[in-house]
Amino acid sequence: MRGAAWALCTAHVATALLAPPSPAPKLTQRKAVLTVGTPLDWPDALDRLAYVREHGIDQFVEMWRRSRALARDDDLLWGDELEYAILKVTDEQAKISLRGPEIRDALSIKEEAHSYRTEGCAWHPEYGRWMVEGTPSRPYGGYAADLLRVERNMRLRRRRLLSELDSDEICPTLVTFPGFGVGDFCEGCADLKVNGPVAQSSSVPDAVIHPHPRFATLTKNIRARRGGENVRARPPRFMDKNTPPGSSFIEGLDAMAYGMGACCVQVTFQARDSTEARYCYDQLAALAPVMLALTAASPCWRGVLAATDARWDIISASVDDRTPAEDGRGTSDKDDRLAGSGVRQLPRSRYSSISRYAFECDGPAGQVRRFCDVDAPIDEQAYNKLKAAGVDEALSRHVAHLFVRDPLVLFEGLVEEVDDKSATDHFDNLQSTNWNTVRLKPPTGLGVGGVDSNPAEREPGWRTEFRPMEVQLTDFENAAFSVFTVLVTRVILAFDLSLYVPLSRVDANMRRAQRMDAATTEKFYFRRQLAPNEVSEAQKFVNCCGGDDDDVFEEMTCLEIIDGKGDYFPGLAPLAYAYLDHIGCDGDTLARLSTYIELVRKKASGEAVTGASWIRTFITGHPEYQQDSVVSPKIARDLAVAAHDVGLGLRPAPELTGGQVIKPITRSGAWDTRLSADKIPTKEERRELLARYAKRGPFRGAQG
Repeated sequence: MRGAAWALCTAHVATALLAPPSPAPKLTQRKAVLTVGTPLDWPDALDRLAYVREHGIDQFVEMWRRSRALARDDDLLWGDELEYAILKVTDEQAKISLRGPEIRDALSIKEEAHSYRTEGCAWHPEYGRWMVEGTPSRPYGGYAADLLRVERNMRLRRRRLLSELDSDEICPTLVTFPGFGVGDFCEGCADLKVNGPVAQSSSVPDAVIHPHPRFATLTKNIRARRGGENVRARPPRFMDKNTPPGSSFIEGLDAMAYGMGACCVQVTFQARDSTEARYCYDQLAALAPVMLALTAASPCWRGVLAATDARWDIISASVDDRTPAEDGRGTSDKDDRLAGSGVRQLPRSRYSSISRYAFECDGPAGQVRRFCDVDAPIDEQAYNKLKAAGVDEALSRHVAHLFVRDPLVLFEGLVEEVDDKSATDHFDNLQSTNWNTVRLKPPTGLGVGGVDSNPAEREPGWRTEFRPMEVQLTDFENAAFSVFTVLVTRVILAFDLSLYVPLSRVDANMRRAQRMDAATTEKFYFRRQLAPNEVSEAQKFVNCCGGDDDDVFEEMTCLEIIDGKGDYFPGLAPLAYAYLDHIGCDGDTLARLSTYIELVRKKASGEAVTGASWIRTFITGHPEYQQDSVVSPKIARDLAVAAHDVGLGLRPAPELTGGQVIKPITRSGAWDTRLSADKIPTKEERRELLARYAKRGPFRGAQG
C-alpha cells in the first residue's frame, strides 16, 4: 500500500500494524489500533482507563485545531471492504477452517510481489480465525469509470483467495455459517474445549478467535466489564409446522464470535472537509435501515432458522460491555475508574445505530438538534473541554457521547508514553470501538499535507464510513450496493438534499429492517421532501432541517424510497439517473451502472430476492429439512457449497441477481504471468515445444 492516501478508504485502518503469528512480508505501516505489543489484562487496565479517556479528548482537540479547516480538492476517493468465510468441506459436512491467518499471510506476500500493478488487493485480519477481509489496494477515484473498477476488483479478490485454498476448502460470502456453534463445527474442534478462559462460551472454543492478542483481550475485557457475565444474543426462532412448542428463541449465542464473526460489506468515502463529512454522516444514518433491509442475508443462527433476516441485533448483543447497572439488568457497585463510575444509564450497546446527528446547521438553533430525540448521554468533562477548545455544539456532543464508553484494549508501554501532540491513539481507541451504522472518521494524522503536497503523501482527510450492509453471495450484488451507495452520496451533495428524520424513527426503522422479508413487506419512516424549497432562504432551511413532524416524514416501502412516490418524492434511483445524466456519463459506463441501479430496484420490488430469502428457501426446500426450524449439518454443508458456487458463477441464481449472468471465476489467472526471458532449460523441451506448435494451423489471433 503505497502512501497514506489508501488509509482513508479502509474501514479497519488498524489492521496494517498486525504482527501475524507466522512470517509475513514487510508491509507499509499505518496509523492503527491493532498495535503490536502486550495487551493489559482488565485488572491492570482499570487504573489507566481514565487517563486514556482524558487524553483521547486532548488528542481530538489537537487534531481539530490542525484540521478543522482542512479542505481537500482531490476528486472523490473511496473504498470498500468484503469479508469472506473459509470453510472445509466433506461429502457430509462443512466446518470452519482455522487457516485464515495463514491464508492472509500468503496472499499478502504475493500482493507485495505484484504491487507494481495498478489494480491489486489488500488483505486484513478479522475477528474470526476462519475469516479473511479483502479491500482494493488503492482507492477508487472520482470518475464515473472508477465505479466499474469495483466489481472487477471484487472478482479479483475472490479469484486470488480461491487460488490459496486447499482442494477441500471453499470461501463463500455468507454473513454467517449456519452450523457455527453446533457440535463439531470447526476443523479440529473435536480436540478443542469449549468454556475456554477467554470467551468462556458453552459452544465456541477460544481457538476460533484470531491469534492477534487484541481480539482475545477484547473478548475477555467485554466479559469482565459486564461483571463477568457472558454476552447473550437471543434471536427469535422461526416457528415452522414441526417446531417444538415453547422454543421461541434461539439460545446459546453466548460468545462475541457469533456477532463479530458475521461478514459484511462496508464503504468509506473521503469528504472535501469536515462539514461535508458530517453532513454525509447524517444522511447515510437515515438511509442505513433501508440498505440493511435490501441486503439482509442472515436468517439462520446456530443451526436454527430465525424469524429475522439480518445480523444487526446479534452483533450488538455480542459486544455489549455494559455493567448490570448501565443497562438496567441489575445493580452494580460504583467504580470510579470506569466511565460514569459504571452506573450511568446507557440505553444501548456500543454497537448500534447512531445516537446523535453531527451536522451543525447555519439556520435557527435547534432545528437539526430537535431530531436528536433519543437518549444520548455525554461525558460532561469531555464536553466542557471540547466546547472550551472551540468545537461546535453538535460535534462536541457527538464526540462526548463516544466517551461515555471505556477503552477496551490497552497495550503495555502505549498509554502514558503516547504523545498527545503527535498521535491520536487514545482517541482512535474509543472511536474504533463505537461500532455504529455510520462512523465519522476524522483525519488519522496530525501532520496533514496541504493541497500542494503530493496526493500520495497526504494524510487522509475527513471520512464517512457506511457500515450496515450485509455481504451478498455474488460480487455483482456487492458491487451494485456499494456503487449505489456512492451514487446516493453524490446525489445528496449535488442536489442539496436532506434525509433528516427524528432518530427515534431511524431506530424504529432499524428494528423493522431486520424482520423477515422486510425489503418487500415493511414500511420505513422516510423524508417526504428531499430537495430544498427555493422560495426563500428561510423556507429552504425549514424544509431541509425542520418543519412540523407530520410534514417531514411518512412511512414508505423500500420500493417507494427507491422508485419514488406520488408527485412529491422522486425516489433515489431516478435521482441517481438524473445525476449521471447531469455529469455526462458516457453510454458504456451508464449501461453497466444501470444494471446496478436496477438490481437495487428489483430487490426492493421483489423481482430479485434478498440473500436471506434465498437462503431460507434453500433450507426449507432441502430434502433433509423436517419443517422443524433445524438446519442439520448436511443442510448447512449443502448451503455453504451452493453459496460458494453461486459466488463463483458456477451455479446460476437469476432470482438473486435479477437475471444477471455471473461470469465464472476460477483460480487460474489469479496472479500475473511474467513475460520471462529466461531460457527454456533443456534442448529436448525446446525441441518438443517447437515441434508441437509447428504442426498447428495458421495462427489467426492477430488477424481482424
